[in-house]
Amino acid sequence: MATIHSNGLRFEVVQHGETSDPAVVLVMGLAAQLTRWPEAFVQALAESGFRVISFDNRDVGLSQKLAAKRTPSPVWVSLLDLLGLAGLAAPYKLTDMAADTIGIMDALNIEDAHIVGASMGGMISQILCAENPQRVKSLTAIMSSTNNPALPRADPSISKEVFFARSESASREDLIENTLRLWQLIGTKDGGRDENEFRQQVADSIDRNSSPAGIRRQLAAIIATRDLRAWTRRIEASSLVIHGSDDPLVPLACGQDIAASIDGARMEIIEGMGHDLPPRHLTEVTAHVLEHLHRCEAASVRAA
Repeated sequence: MATIHSNGLRFEVVQHGETSDPAVVLVMGLAAQLTRWPEAFVQALAESGFRVISFDNRDVGLSQKLAAKRTPSPVWVSLLDLLGLAGLAAPYKLTDMAADTIGIMDALNIEDAHIVGASMGGMISQILCAENPQRVKSLTAIMSSTNNPALPRADPSISKEVFFARSESASREDLIENTLRLWQLIGTKDGGRDENEFRQQVADSIDRNSSPAGIRRQLAAIIATRDLRAWTRRIEASSLVIHGSDDPLVPLACGQDIAASIDGARMEIIEGMGHDLPPRHLTEVTAHVLEHLHRCEAASVRAA
């Protein structure tokens, strides 16, 4: 692990593979630390000849928390969004988080990279790819969305958990139980996880860091950034969209909207997968990502 400074902030970064290999930058989602990337997925990329970079986004994990910034209620930001005023309440937007990622690439002397984003990370990645086409070799968006307001939304019971489940005063055990309850709602049914092992992973993540206020600021950033299609339609990089057919948090139509908005994008639907990267489907997801990365690398060599 290493601490890197980018965009005026401090980030925790982990690298796997050789520095001389083509870079793959992994961008995680809302509330998720870099440890949410399955180890088997990261190792598979590194063993296939890629330099894999993962990091904690601002406000989560071991990266810098913006405690001096306002922490608006997600409900209040959502109400302001109805008036087009969410940007007045949010302390930052996804555009700032895209700039964080580019700054991390700069600090690591990475000229260009394959960008892989999950959920909110896929949203950040769409902005990054549109704004910095010369820095992007390919895009992979997993269980993500364009934030198109016409798209279907999560069930209200799930939205309630996302908006209200985290409290600064919650005990460690309450945080563990709340997190497990959320994953039961949004994760893959019969995903092949060992329940005791998964509980320990959740506990380890909370012990590593818990930042409820930071998560609310990230959620405000998603709401305030609004519809991403003005960026998504500008993406020139070869793009792969992966989405679970049974995703209850970010419905399948959201991923399909990304694919429809990018010229030439390829869509892979993982039957039965929810809003996670479970053991049962990880081999299939990994195979799709690796095929995309290798195909883009081969095309780059032919064009040189």
